[in-house]
Amino acid sequence: MTGMIVSRLIQLPLVLLAIYTATFVLAWAIPGDAVAGDEDKLIDPAVLASIKARYALDDPARFYVEYLDGATGLRWARRSLAGEDAPGPVFDLGPSFTHADWTVNEILASSLGVSITLGLLAVGIALVIGLTAGVIGALRPGSAIDAITLVVALVGVSLPSFVNGTALLMVFPVWLGLGTVGGWGTFADLWLPAFTLSLPYAAYVARLTRLGMIDALRADHVRTARAKGCSAWRVVMKHALKNAFLPVLSYLGPACAFAMTGSFVVEKVFNVPGVGQHFVDAVLGKDLFVIMGVTLVFSALIVTLNLLVDVLYRVVDPRIE
Repeated sequence: MTGMIVSRLIQLPLVLLAIYTATFVLAWAIPGDAVAGDEDKLIDPAVLASIKARYALDDPARFYVEYLDGATGLRWARRSLAGEDAPGPVFDLGPSFTHADWTVNEILASSLGVSITLGLLAVGIALVIGLTAGVIGALRPGSAIDAITLVVALVGVSLPSFVNGTALLMVFPVWLGLGTVGGWGTFADLWLPAFTLSLPYAAYVARLTRLGMIDALRADHVRTARAKGCSAWRVVMKHALKNAFLPVLSYLGPACAFAMTGSFVVEKVFNVPGVGQHFVDAVLGKDLFVIMGVTLVFSALIVTLNLLVDVLYRVVDPRIE
């Protein structure tokens, strides 16, 4: 296991560099100019040229190198080792042009916790719904309740988040008066966007659990447990579900990462003050610093969570090489 962890840690910066390069190419190709802003905002050409030269926005190759130098902490480390003054954060993600007087570090500090909280709660809800639906469906394969869980799972996977979010907004806060529209800080603000975000993940968990449980319930050790007189609850929870949970565990890494980093649409629909709000505005305004900084941070989260899941997978089942 140690060799696997070391190998993955060596691969991590290479993966992040590839993601950074692809994001840079796509972000630079976005039409528009973050510095100039809207067409009706007239900026003195000399001032505009000075700003672009300061942040290397007039030279793609220079921007690529200088931003990577600051974002990875290499610039800070180099100046510190040389005894020079190294002001600012260690990992400098740059300023934001779409959010005046804010740096990307400040934007992430104020909103990243919201996105992570929303994503983790959504994964928790998805586990409760998905495991329950998958176990119930596996215990009665081919029954009406199994068909219902399959249909619900199919709907959950197929419908996009903005459709689910809009429909739930109309049903609960507008028609039933349950929950709030916009805002953050109370349970009433939290449960509806988290539930909306959890639906596709709950559907996948339900399908994985159902298939794994069907195979596990047919295994020899489960039949032996039943022959020894173990209760149905003990057979399902201790002997079958433990093995059926392994595919779900392998899915949890990407699920947690994508739930925390892929909640942009849900945050926009429910007006949640997470990173998604700022990222959407940055894409529309071609704010290269926000686009690159958010992508780098979230990519690091995804890669790290995938590594943790691989480690947990081998802890749960040591037979896996």
